Amino acid sequence: MGTEIKDPKKKDSKPKSRMATSIFAIIIIPIELIVAIIIYKYVFGGPSNFIDNNPANNPLTGNLLGTIYKGGWVGPILMTTSLMVFTFFFERLITIHRAKGKGNLTRFLSTVRENIFAVNIDAAKKACDLQRGSLANIIKAGLTKYQEMDKVQGVEVEKKVLAVQKELDESTGIELPMLEKNLIILSTIASIATLLGLFGTVLGMIRAFSALAHAGAPDAIALASGISEALVNTALGIGTSMLSIIFYNYFTTQIDKIVYLAGEAGSSIVHTFTYHHSDK
Repeated sequence: MGTEIKDPKKKDSKPKSRMATSIFAIIIIPIELIVAIIIYKYVFGGPSNFIDNNPANNPLTGNLLGTIYKGGWVGPILMTTSLMVFTFFFERLITIHRAKGKGNLTRFLSTVRENIFAVNIDAAKKACDLQRGSLANIIKAGLTKYQEMDKVQGVEVEKKVLAVQKELDESTGIELPMLEKNLIILSTIASIATLLGLFGTVLGMIRAFSALAHAGAPDAIALASGISEALVNTALGIGTSMLSIIFYNYFTTQIDKIVYLAGEAGSSIVHTFTYHHSDK
């Protein structure tokens, strides 16, 4: 039976970062809900936005803030989702920018591969130290295992290759969740924002027609005003959903690029190791 190659020191190097990111999401969402309610009540519901400076009256002609306020209680929820979209956009933007490290990723990968093919592993590791970021961390882990397996005696080449590949896979598994963290929030908002907007519009339409029914004689101006106040929720929901989809697709594309480059580098490491050890 062959000897299984293990690294007893191997552990998740990112627990603190993951915990910090989770705590950030847990804290920021209720804070943004409170902020949205305050803005809704004191900015959108400010007396200057309404006829006779009275929020109980209709909003001034063309006053968007007052119209949103009259859209009902769904407004603050939609505002919260909008704030969340921008918050997690910047949070993911900073995270992925750090994950890319310093300099151009394609140029970095080219340098690393040249050093790997030349079996200059130390130079490749030095390039990783200069680049930093998730891609560099994955490659450096593979290169470190490469050198470790290079010194191991009495183990078949196939097992050494599997150990190098396993190290690359585990390193990718450590880095990838950090890149994808909180993207689920953007994808969820993309799905529910439009539905929330439509829900607010339906509630607004019910209020408008109910008020019209109790008023007796048809009032075209009141009806048009009520409908516009209701439809503003749909507009907010669709706008929020569109931004969320755009941001989500952008980040997934950037993450896919990093994973693809990591796969390219990993393939180079494994193939080079196999080629230079196949005759030993």
